[in-house]
Parts: sequence; C-alpha cells; structure tokens
Amino acid sequence: MAFKRQHDMMATFSMASMTDVIFLLLIFFMVTSTFVFPTALQVNLPQSSEQTAIKPSTRVYIDSERKLYASFGDEQPQPMEENSLLTFLQLTLQQNPDGFIAIYADENVPYGDIVKVLNLGAANNLKMVLATKPTQPKQ
Repeated sequence: MAFKRQHDMMATFSMASMTDVIFLLLIFFMVTSTFVFPTALQVNLPQSSEQTAIKPSTRVYIDSERKLYASFGDEQPQPMEENSLLTFLQLTLQQNPDGFIAIYADENVPYGDIVKVLNLGAANNLKMVLATKPTQPKQ
C-alpha cells in the first residue's frame, strides 16, 4: 500500500524575515552607539609674508657622549658640569633678559638627559627651546 504525501515541501527560501532581523539590529546599534565629536579648538594662526630668525642668546649642547657644553652669543662652547650649568645660564640671562636658551642635542643622546636640562630651566623660570637641528659644539 502506497501512502501519498499530503504536503509538498517548497524549494524556495523566504528572505523577508532575515531582512527584518538585519534592519532591527541596524536600528539597535545606531540608537545605542554614541557619536564621537572632536573636541578640538579652532585656532587662527598669524600669517606673515616674511619670516625673521631670532638667534638664541645662549646655547646648550649635549654631545653623543652626554657631555654638556654652553656658550653665550657667538662665543666658543665651553664644557660644563650639570651643577655649574644653572649658574652660567642665570648669569647670561641677566645680561640679556629677553633672550632664550636653545638646547642642541645629538641624535644618540637619550631623551632623559635632554629632559633633565629642560626641567632645570623650567624649575628656574628660564625660557628654553629644544632646537630641531642638532649641531656639534666647536671644540
């Protein structure tokens, strides 16, 4: 005796329920996510057609062997110890109060040594600038 099937299986698949789930997930994530706004300030930088280079009144050099040299104006750099450097810098800035101190360091010098010199100036209210072009002291 042969039984006949009452229901035939459909060979197609309905995507309607799948798209409903996708849209619900999309809406859920859009509602629950936070929007990140940049907290930057708009800065109007001054513009000029001409640039003048201000020479530093005092220069401090740190060579690759981590030795300190200092010079005032166009003088020859003199070797310095870390404890006598502060006295030298204060004396030179008394002669030129509007001047600033430029620090030139060799690329092999650990940044910690540069920070020590910068902190020395910051602790004593000295205007210091880390120069970007390292030069070797003239010995």
